Amino acid sequence: MRIQPVFSVRGFLVSLSVAGLIAGCGGGSGNGGGNNAPPPPPPPPFAANFSAIQSNVFTPTCATAGCHIGAGAPQGLRLDDANSYGLLVGVASSENAALMRVNPGNPDISYLIQKLEGTASVGERMPFGGQALDQTVIAVIRQWITDGAIDDRAPSAAPIRVTSLSPVPGADLATPPAEIIAMFDRQLDASTINTNTFVLEASGGDGTFADGNEMQINAAAITAPAVNPMSATFDLTGVALADETYRVRLLGSGASMILDIDANALDGEFSGTFPSGNGTQGGDFEAIFTVTTPVVGSPTLDDIQASVFTPRCSNSGCHSGGGAVLPTVMDLTSADASFANLVGVSSLEVPALSRVAAGDADNSYLIQKLEGTAAVGVRMPPIGPALNQTVIDDIRQWIDDGAAR
Repeated sequence: MRIQPVFSVRGFLVSLSVAGLIAGCGGGSGNGGGNNAPPPPPPPPFAANFSAIQSNVFTPTCATAGCHIGAGAPQGLRLDDANSYGLLVGVASSENAALMRVNPGNPDISYLIQKLEGTASVGERMPFGGQALDQTVIAVIRQWITDGAIDDRAPSAAPIRVTSLSPVPGADLATPPAEIIAMFDRQLDASTINTNTFVLEASGGDGTFADGNEMQINAAAITAPAVNPMSATFDLTGVALADETYRVRLLGSGASMILDIDANALDGEFSGTFPSGNGTQGGDFEAIFTVTTPVVGSPTLDDIQASVFTPRCSNSGCHSGGGAVLPTVMDLTSADASFANLVGVSSLEVPALSRVAAGDADNSYLIQKLEGTAAVGVRMPPIGPALNQTVIDDIRQWIDDGAAR
């Protein structure tokens, strides 16, 4: 409710006097143009904390379809709510490894700020293809970083859980990752993050992890950064990852296990959705990803055999040949066998189509099965992630070029 003032003659006269004094000052410009003092800076559009920045910038502007979200996010930087903090704060830029994406306390040497302001030495100003952020918005992000880049979200009251993993579980990567980053919902006991509790394994070439031929990958370093104590990094600098299927394991049981700062064990069981766990501390987190490097130049069948058919298709019980029923009847164990079983051979599921119709990738049943557009059956490969589209495009190119042996 607005209270109406009581009229006062004395107050009215005083007001007139003050107004006359102000009008007679001339503003100090010498030309009677009024007061030339600079206007006050605009108020910040939202609070300088992570939650506000996420909801006002990252979520609506960055974590959008085709941009910083999902397995195909540029530079592996996912900026949705579950991933952005863990992939920004204290993490080296993949474009400029000398700089952290967010360096707490130091906005000028935070690569995020350089990309938003257009001063980065590599690549385009962000948001790519859109309008640059207003400087008042960037100023808020700068202030958050200056204040220490704190995560203001309340920690979980449940046992410590895995909230995200980079690379995305089930991803098929066109290039090997430079690091694996696990994110959690509570602060870690950094001393429990080590080679015994953060494990990366290669399948041994068969895509499975139950036959004893797995190989453990040694990290350059395994750390829980002090600037981001709710994350752990498996550094792959200098480690060559071949085209293979890999399994990440974060252990919450056994002689060595991941603990939070209150000595709670990791609640790790993972069923495909985050956060991990079954509500009770203890249990291992496991997820797989694959690396399938696209062919450089014109792809050949030998290239495709080495990068796709051998590691992803010719596993025991799959396209291994010698069987009487699908899929073993289709032998993809060698380039010669693949050629004989694919090119010009009618599909058993859809006889009207050739498995590979030389010169016509769109009407090759192999492509339809790999892209998930076939009218019958499931997308291939049935185990592990789908092939990334760049690799499928290599196979398409080989077919359109004539599917030569």
